[in-house]
Amino acid sequence: MSLQMLPDGQETPDVQVSWEDQTRINTFSKLNSRLSNLEDEQKILADEKEYLEDVSTEIELIDEDELVQYKVGDTFYWIKQSEVVERLEKDSEKTEESLILLDDKVQSIKDEMEELKTALYARFGNAINLER
Repeated sequence: MSLQMLPDGQETPDVQVSWEDQTRINTFSKLNSRLSNLEDEQKILADEKEYLEDVSTEIELIDEDELVQYKVGDTFYWIKQSEVVERLEKDSEKTEESLILLDDKVQSIKDEMEELKTALYARFGNAINLER
């Protein structure tokens, strides 16, 4: 949530904030923070997926019997090109599955935030700003 100055001549509406309202506001804030973190993770996974696709394309240009360095953890191993292609496909599938799960979480949070927005805007009108 952001703080904004009211235009000259406009006064703050006198609205009582109940415990339930404050709980909704706090929940919205937590969800907003969680959403930002998940969107950062989405960006990282999308970049990783794109990288894996690019590497797969490059590796396919190499002869199948040739040895290629493949990183496992912090160590590089010499592995046949055909096995590297298989590993890259598996890594790409795992990344895609993680992206799908992350997309579901993001959508779930967005849906919950929309419900809270509706309730809070109905209660407070323009006295509250819930836009990102």
